[in-house]
Amino acid sequence: MQSQSRGRLKKVFPGANTPEGFFSYYNYMIDPDANMIFIIKGGPGIGKSTLIRRIGTALLDMGYDTEYACCSQDAASYDGVVIAKLGLAVFDGTPPHILEPRFPGVVESIVNLGDFLNRKKLRLYRQEIVEILKEVSLLFERAFRYLREARIIHDDWEACYSQDLDLGCLNCITEELHSDMLHGRGVSPIPGKPRHLFASAITATGPVHHLQTVVGSASRRYILRGEPGTGKSTIVNKVAETALSCGFAVELYHCPLDPGKVEHIVIPELETAVISSSWPHLFEPMKDIDIVIETSQAVSNRTVAKYDSVITESKHRFHRAFERAIECLYNAKKEYDKVQAIYSESMDFQAVEHLGDSILKEVLELEQKIRDATA
Repeated sequence: MQSQSRGRLKKVFPGANTPEGFFSYYNYMIDPDANMIFIIKGGPGIGKSTLIRRIGTALLDMGYDTEYACCSQDAASYDGVVIAKLGLAVFDGTPPHILEPRFPGVVESIVNLGDFLNRKKLRLYRQEIVEILKEVSLLFERAFRYLREARIIHDDWEACYSQDLDLGCLNCITEELHSDMLHGRGVSPIPGKPRHLFASAITATGPVHHLQTVVGSASRRYILRGEPGTGKSTIVNKVAETALSCGFAVELYHCPLDPGKVEHIVIPELETAVISSSWPHLFEPMKDIDIVIETSQAVSNRTVAKYDSVITESKHRFHRAFERAIECLYNAKKEYDKVQAIYSESMDFQAVEHLGDSILKEVLELEQKIRDATA
């Protein structure tokens, strides 16, 4: 056993429901040349998330920092777990996050839980399954259309603030952050490595974030507060670019409504984070470690007053479109739950339990081997 104390738990979303459909950053979860990666295949409701949770819990209890990949549709479900110190990962490799081995048998192992399905029993529900999954697909497409509508409205909302933004003020804020965070460190001949993920997701139950688990270990946190379009993402991007050029590894957390936009960054080596605090991921500061920066200082009161009615209308229209998207995702999950129930009734979970024992044994052998090598 590595430690008497429990490891640090972290929850991220490597994929998200976005206006562009399902958007994946799964390739950033772990290096492809890791020590051991299990890719689980099979149908819905057959125990993939339970198996992932079992492996994660065992290593977390042994003192290893554990990172869960949360499901963007159902945040209570896990699509993967990574233990970076061991170079170990277990992933659900089924749609929409299809994963295939790059180094089969050497790094990755395919685990097919579908082998434990009673196919004869399952075929009795063939037509029902096909019809339900078609409806699920239609509901997702409708949700994505509503999210596209929401983003267009959000862009208009942002434009009310950004068209008269004081860029000099933003530059001063950014320079102050550089000075305070990087302590004058110069450009490195070896640039830092970026890692792209989501800290939040638009799920069937509404927006969900796990920011506290993402930035909880940082000893210094800078919280940017302000309306859309007041420069939060601009500041975050500039700080990230400078940190990377100085050779620091940087975790970049993107916005599900606009997956190209970075909302938060973490620089693990410096134990530092920059956080955009705005709906739906409001982040309350703690006195000892947080510095709050109001980005509204870069916008004149005259601009805000001029577009007050437009901003009010945009907010209303945005939330209406966003809520319709959530409603579609909720209905999609309700339908998908029916398919999961059918598959669950046709599954030999005792066989899955035995397979889990075998996988856990392999994992513990890897842990022992690495521990012996570093002793």
